[in-house]
Amino acid sequence: MRPILAFNFAVEITPDGASAPLVAAAFAECDGLELSMEAKTIREGGANDRVIRLAGPVSYGNLTLKRGLTRDRGLWAWVQDCLDDPARRAQAEVVILGANGRDEVARFWVHRCLPVKLKAPALNAKDGGIAIEELQLAYDRFELAEPGGTP
Repeated sequence: MRPILAFNFAVEITPDGASAPLVAAAFAECDGLELSMEAKTIREGGANDRVIRLAGPVSYGNLTLKRGLTRDRGLWAWVQDCLDDPARRAQAEVVILGANGRDEVARFWVHRCLPVKLKAPALNAKDGGIAIEELQLAYDRFELAEPGGTP
């Protein structure tokens, strides 16, 4: 079985209530699909050779998208919408593509995203698109779905 390569991916961001992704942006890096669970330790009286470990609270990282480029202003408009209405959220999907760049091999659903950082790049007269140096999204949870499916 061949490993899934991490260099072919797409990111789709769909605001709540929208029927289609707001932007078709390509990013050079995507990081932060991260889950950490705090384990609670319980010691049982008289059992000095062991402890009981229970699942504790879960925390998630921030989804960080770096070096994006798009000619569409939808992403910038969504960030402004979130500034105007802090309750607005979006669903993000990180789609891992096969080596041919077309076939979907995995999809992560990232729920209730909120933009927490947007960094514009250094300006350069040679570039013609709207560039995004870094976009960070805080999220409530993420899950792995079947390719092309729902969670």
